[in-house]
Amino acid sequence: MLNIVLLEPEIPANTGNIGRTCVAAGARLHLIEPMGFQINEKQVKRAGLDYWDKLDYTIYDSYPDFLEKNPGAKIYMATTKAKHIYSDVSFEEDCYIMFGKESAGIPEEILVENEETTIRIPMYGEIRSLNLGNSVAIVLYEALRQQGFPELNPMGHLHHSHWKDGTV
Repeated sequence: MLNIVLLEPEIPANTGNIGRTCVAAGARLHLIEPMGFQINEKQVKRAGLDYWDKLDYTIYDSYPDFLEKNPGAKIYMATTKAKHIYSDVSFEEDCYIMFGKESAGIPEEILVENEETTIRIPMYGEIRSLNLGNSVAIVLYEALRQQGFPELNPMGHLHHSHWKDGTV
């Protein structure tokens, strides 16, 4: 199972959206405090729709607490400052993909300690960053694509019509 890690997230709607994405992708969510909101805030639940109760998530007191409770974890650090492009990495099925807080990202001292596992999403021009929820979805679904989308539904279904080949 893939693991998404949010280091000190600040915006409740982003975290709710990411929680919903994790449920849809079959991924586990790890939240590292301090957070800029309470996990039971309405905005978190609203963005996660009715999926929040299906979410497999853990909250940690701090980054050291996260490391202590996940010894030996392979952690990719998503940052605009990285040398490696996310799609050039071969994601392991049980790896952790960490994203920093919306206003500042992952602290540089943590990035320097993990230089070889830093990854970035290429962007045009001088754009500072993408929305956190979008970034998580981009990298998470690349990792799933590399693994053949394990246990995900390969085909959608129409509700009121049929495809030209007769399938629903």
